[in-house]
Amino acid sequence: MNQRAAVLLATLVALPAAAQEAWPSRPVRLVVPSSPGGGTDTYARLLAQGLGLGLKQQFLVDNRPGAGGNIGAEIVAKAAPDGYTFLVSSSPALVINSSLFRNLPFSAERDFAPVARGVVSPLVITSHPSVPVKTLAALVALAIREPGSLTYGSPGVGSSSNLAIKMVEEATGARFMHVPYKGASQAALGLLRGEIAFMVSDISTAQPHVLSGKVVPLAASHRSSHLPGTPTYAEAGYPSVDAVPSYSVVAPAGTPQAIIQRMSVGIVGLMKTPAFREKLDARALIPVFDTPDEFAAVLKKERARYAEVIRRNNIVAE
Repeated sequence: MNQRAAVLLATLVALPAAAQEAWPSRPVRLVVPSSPGGGTDTYARLLAQGLGLGLKQQFLVDNRPGAGGNIGAEIVAKAAPDGYTFLVSSSPALVINSSLFRNLPFSAERDFAPVARGVVSPLVITSHPSVPVKTLAALVALAIREPGSLTYGSPGVGSSSNLAIKMVEEATGARFMHVPYKGASQAALGLLRGEIAFMVSDISTAQPHVLSGKVVPLAASHRSSHLPGTPTYAEAGYPSVDAVPSYSVVAPAGTPQAIIQRMSVGIVGLMKTPAFREKLDARALIPVFDTPDEFAAVLKKERARYAEVIRRNNIVAE
């Protein structure tokens, strides 16, 4: 038995024996409401591999992209609460979309049971080299002098990237022009081609382009060894900018607490192992070790905060 499996099995013995024997007795589905290859999908596949080893059962990733994460989220919201379907999702489906979309066929607050917050995916603001700025303050100053002259790309209206820039606008009075793309990778290509002036992306995606000089890092949500010279938003003078996605796990409401606890303990135990931490570090992901109750409190706080940003800026999903 390798170290990772040993740690997982050691943490699980504290749970009721009956729950351990009953679950999981067949493959478990991890629904990802986005396409293969993205950050959420990558994290889900790491979880599937690690949990499968520790819990001696298959964990299968099921990609269900579309509608800003709502298609996959609805599938899990309406799934049987038997512990064999979970949602592995980034922030929009769990904390943003309820304020962004009208008439959703599910309630993120009522229809999901929090399991594990998972990981935080730090973001960085990068600009095209043709833009004559090297700092976030200089970008803001340029936008104030020339309102609407600077374009930025994002994966879509109401995305974490879009809301991060709305927070910059609220903090500074600057005004930028939003160019929504169909996904983060398309927006990144737009920046590399010079179609847009800047964007917000996850650090692991931006790093190779920063190192090659194709984009310029201005500020990030977190200090990171991947971009050691890049200040945080707060260090750059904008502490109120706080839109950072998490890749988290929830279950259908009504899933037995014994299963939720076992899944939570399994995920947290897995993320504490050196081998798994190394995989997360390589992708600039920061593990979070919240209990289900702690995660529930974070979800409540973030829903309220994002709802205010969306309301103040009159943002509606397209």
